[in-house]
Amino acid sequence: MSTNAGPVVVGVDGTRASNRALTWAMDEAVARGCPLHVVNAWNYEPLADWREVTAQQAEAESNAVIDEAVRVASQGRAQLPEIVRLSVRGYAAEVLERLSQDAALLVVASHTDHRIRHVVLGSTSTHVVRHARTPVVVIPVTDREHAEVAR
Repeated sequence: MSTNAGPVVVGVDGTRASNRALTWAMDEAVARGCPLHVVNAWNYEPLADWREVTAQQAEAESNAVIDEAVRVASQGRAQLPEIVRLSVRGYAAEVLERLSQDAALLVVASHTDHRIRHVVLGSTSTHVVRHARTPVVVIPVTDREHAEVAR
């Protein structure tokens, strides 16, 4: 089945929840016969970044997150969609909103981060649900993922 509706876009960040979102998005891209765009957004603010890294290191880490997520999600599969890896500098919500404009579907994971982070920085999944111009699928976290964050 091939549709000309655009790719399935999925955001990954190296968490178990985003890996599950990638697995779901990969299945959907295969079923739709369309490409899969795997996106990791990264930011680098030299005066505000607490780590001593360069923009090149931050981008390399982003590419490594994508590569590892794709490697894990691809294991044991008989069929893979065309995969496009996109490491993009910027805030995740804005990057995903922009890259999904012509997509068939946008897939993200909800997260269990601390509530204060959501108050200060906002939620990527909430932002894209409100602002994306394409259908959005939010993969919920599992009870196990909730327990891991609580530790």
